[in-house]
Amino acid sequence: MFNEKVLENRLSFITFVEALVAGSKLAKQFTLKLSTEQEYKNILSECRELFSKKAADYGTAWRILRLPSITDQIFIKANRIRSIQEKGITKVGDTEHGEFVAIINYGLIALIQLRMKNDNRMELPLDELMNYYDEEAEETLRLLSDKNHDYGEAWRDMRVSSITDIILMKILRVKQIEDNEGKTLVSEGTDANYRDMINYAVFALIKLNEGENS
Repeated sequence: MFNEKVLENRLSFITFVEALVAGSKLAKQFTLKLSTEQEYKNILSECRELFSKKAADYGTAWRILRLPSITDQIFIKANRIRSIQEKGITKVGDTEHGEFVAIINYGLIALIQLRMKNDNRMELPLDELMNYYDEEAEETLRLLSDKNHDYGEAWRDMRVSSITDIILMKILRVKQIEDNEGKTLVSEGTDANYRDMINYAVFALIKLNEGENS
């Protein structure tokens, strides 16, 4: 009788400990997810502010750009980042941070152009433009959340230089799709690749910010 009682107490204790461990893991996953989403939103807030100010100053002159031209602009920015990373110096004041912000905003411009492909207006009211910006940013965040759910946060173990290379790879994929007049057999379309570029640029900025604050 005594041994049965001791065994029962031990089993109860083990169950309690297992529940604590499981709860701790769940809490950690929730905190990590919340942290990533908040970091994402903080970075997008910075990008949005710059985009809005430039739109107020220059309007939507970029509406004249065809998608391949926007892709080339993103390529120039990513290549510039790679050059800074390899040389470690810059003579014209460009920074990795600023160029990643530019990639995010050019990526969102590309997505806005895609959604407005049948709209010939060259100038957009600022409030309408920013609504489009927010909607595309929100959809891109949703994609990030889905991929983080499926793959975990493996990007946190990546070097910023590796993230840069992946962005360049995504750009080259889009250029190939554009050269094929938008036709793909099994691959994602240009919109998914633009969203990936944006998200990887966000990842890079999160890691750069962590490096600055460490």
